[in-house]
Amino acid sequence: MFSLFRLLGCVGLLSIASIVSYAQSFSLEAVKSYPFPADLTAAAKGSRIAWTINEQGKRNIYVAEGPSYTPRKITPYSKDDGQELTSVTLSADGQWVVYVRGGEHGANWDEHLGVNVDGLPFAPKVEIWAIPFKGGEPKRLSEGDYPVLSPNGKTVAFLKGGQPWSVPVNGSEPAKMLFSTRGTTHSLEWSPDGSQLVFVSNRGDHSLIGIYTNAQTPLRWLAPSFAHDRSPRWSPNGNNLVFVRTPGTGGAPDSVLVRKHRPWSIWRVNVASGKATQLWQAPRTLAGSVPATNGGFNLHWAAQNRIVFLSYQDGWPHLYSMPSTGGTPLLLTPGAFTTEHIRLSPDRQWLTFSVNVGSDPQDLDRRHVARVPVDKAEMEVLTPGNGLEWTPVVTGDGTSLALISATAQRPPLPAVMPFGKGIPTLLGESLIPANFPQRSLVTPKQVIYQTPDGFTVHAQLFEPTGGPAQKPAIIYVHGGPMRQMLLGWNYSDYYANAYATNQYLASLGFAVLSVNYRLGIGYGFEFHQPAGANTSGAAEYIDIKAAGDWLAKQSFVDKSRIGIYGGSYGGYLTAMALAKDSNLFAAGVDIHGVHDWTTDRTLSITAPDRYERAPDADLVGKIAWESSPTAYINTWTSPVLIIHGDDDRNVRFNQSTDLVRRLEAKGVDLETLIIVNDTHHWMKHANSLKVGNATAAYFRKKLLEKTKAGAGE
Repeated sequence: MFSLFRLLGCVGLLSIASIVSYAQSFSLEAVKSYPFPADLTAAAKGSRIAWTINEQGKRNIYVAEGPSYTPRKITPYSKDDGQELTSVTLSADGQWVVYVRGGEHGANWDEHLGVNVDGLPFAPKVEIWAIPFKGGEPKRLSEGDYPVLSPNGKTVAFLKGGQPWSVPVNGSEPAKMLFSTRGTTHSLEWSPDGSQLVFVSNRGDHSLIGIYTNAQTPLRWLAPSFAHDRSPRWSPNGNNLVFVRTPGTGGAPDSVLVRKHRPWSIWRVNVASGKATQLWQAPRTLAGSVPATNGGFNLHWAAQNRIVFLSYQDGWPHLYSMPSTGGTPLLLTPGAFTTEHIRLSPDRQWLTFSVNVGSDPQDLDRRHVARVPVDKAEMEVLTPGNGLEWTPVVTGDGTSLALISATAQRPPLPAVMPFGKGIPTLLGESLIPANFPQRSLVTPKQVIYQTPDGFTVHAQLFEPTGGPAQKPAIIYVHGGPMRQMLLGWNYSDYYANAYATNQYLASLGFAVLSVNYRLGIGYGFEFHQPAGANTSGAAEYIDIKAAGDWLAKQSFVDKSRIGIYGGSYGGYLTAMALAKDSNLFAAGVDIHGVHDWTTDRTLSITAPDRYERAPDADLVGKIAWESSPTAYINTWTSPVLIIHGDDDRNVRFNQSTDLVRRLEAKGVDLETLIIVNDTHHWMKHANSLKVGNATAAYFRKKLLEKTKAGAGE
C-alpha cells in the first residue's frame, strides 16, 4: 500500500507550477484560518449577547453589549486542543456566562465522554464552567453537561451520569445530586418562578414527564402513559405544561420497506391536578409525521396563550400557532421554503428563524433571517440580498436582533441590527486574519439538473479562472444526509470546513460541483423523505451519478478526470460511486463513510431478539446489502484514499477497516490515512488541515499530474 505521508512529502518538494500550468493563489492553511462563530445567545433582560468563536482550533467565548456591541473575549483558551465549547447560556440579568467545555456534541454516541486528541495520559473531562460577563477567571463548577440556569441566575441545574445535579453559579458550594430516578433524565427546564424543575425520564420503551420541587417532596409524574412524552414547556404563569406525545415502543413487527406515518400529538397538562388534554393530533399522512429538521417539534408556549410548533404537514417545515386550549392551527409561514434555527423572543410575541426564501430565486440555496408574530401569518424577511444570515436571537430589551452573517467570500461573523428593518453591523471583522484570501475566493454558481427518475437537484459549481480549456473536476458530497450546501459559507462548522476545502480545490484548477442530493433539506418533504432511499435502495445515488454525467457533458471539463469526495454520508456515496461507476469517477477520497448497512443498521430487523420478525425482514437485508458499497467491490477499479479518525462517534471505524481489507484483497489502488484519537468532526484544527491537505494532494496526484504525464507521451 502506498504511504500517504510519502505522497505528501513528495508533493511538498514539488513546485505547484510543475503540477499545473497556473499558480495556486493561496494555501489551505490560509483559507481555513477564518474564525467560526456559533452558539449565539442573549440574556433575557438588557442587551447582552454571547457566542463562541473557533479560531484555528482555539475556542473561546466572546461577549458584547448594546448600544456599541463591541466584541470582547472573556475566556483564556489558547491551544488547539480539541475541547469544544457548547451550551453557552447567559443568566437572565446578563451577569454570568455558563458553558460546557469538552465532549463531542455532534456525536451519535458517547457525546459525554472526553475527547483526547493530544493523547494525554488521562482524557479531559466534560465540564461545566461559569465566568462573569465582565470578565475574570473561569470557574469550574462540576463535571457534567447540559446546564440550565435558574430564572434568578443563581443556580445551575445540569446532567451528570444521566441524573440531575445542581451547583451555585459562583461555585461557592460543591455540586450536589438533586434526585435519582430510573431511566435516563434529560430536558431539564426551570419553572418561571424557579421553584420547580420539569424533566423527561427515558425508560426505554416509554418516557415520562416529571416535576422536581425539593429534597423533601416526592417526584410527581404528569399524565404517565404507555407512550414517549417529551419536549415539556412551561406556561408563562407556571400553572400548566405543554408537551409532545408519540407512541411507545412495541407492537407486532410491521413491514419495514413500506413508508408509514409516524404519529405525534400535542398535549396540555395542569401541574397541580395532573389532568392532561390532547390539544392537537398531527395529520395521519407521511408529511404529517414527526418532523426531522432542525429543532424537531420546536414547541413553545408563546404570548396570548398560544402554542407554537413546527410541522411538515403541507410538504414544507413550517411554523404553526394555536390557542393553548386547542383548535385549528394557524399556518404562520406559508410558502415553498424551510424554517430553521427557531427562537422565541423574550416577550414571547415573536418567532425569529432562518429561511431559504427571498426575492431572488437563488435564495432557495441561501439562508436569510426572518420573523413572524406568534398570532398572525405576517412573516418578514429581515435580511434580503445575496448574502447569508442565520441563527437570529432577539436581545432581552427587544430592540436588537443578533445573528450570524456571511457571503460567498467573507466568512461568518456575528452581527447586530435593529429588530425590524435595518442593515446588520458586523462584529469582530478584525478577527479575520490578514492572510485570509477573501478576494481570491470564487462565487459558486447555482446549477440545477434533472435526474433520470425525475428529481430536480440543486448544486453549486466552484469554477476556477484561467488554466486549460478542459479542467479536471471533482464532485463534493455532503454528509448528514439531512444537510444543504449553500451559495456561500455554511452555518455548520463541519460544512464551513468543506466550503473552504472546495474553494482551495478550485484555486488549484479543479472545477468543483457540490451536490445537494435527495434526503437533504431545503427542497420540501418529497425530496427530504423520498421512497427507496438510504438502506431501502440508495435512490439518492442516482443524483450523484447524474452529477457526474452532467459534468462529463460540460465543455470546460475533461470527462476522463472526474473525481469525487465526501465525508460521513458523503463518504458512503463516494464509495458507492467508485464501486458502481469506476468508468465515470477516476479517483475518490472516502472520509469516514459507511460501507455496509447490514452490520448494525438492519440487524435488529433481520435477526431480532424475539420470535416474530418483520414480514419483509429477508427482503430488508437483501436491499440493505444492495444499498451498500461493499456489494459492488467486484466492479470497483478506481483508486481511492480512505480517511478515518479512530475515535469516530458517528460512523464506526470498523466500516473503513472492513472496506480496506476487501480492497486490498481485490488489488485496488488504495491509500489510507488514520487520524488517531480524533472524532468525526475533526476537533483538532491541525487534523482538519491534515485531512484537507491529504485530499488535495491525492487529487493533484491522480487527476492533475495525469495531464503532465500525458503531455510527455
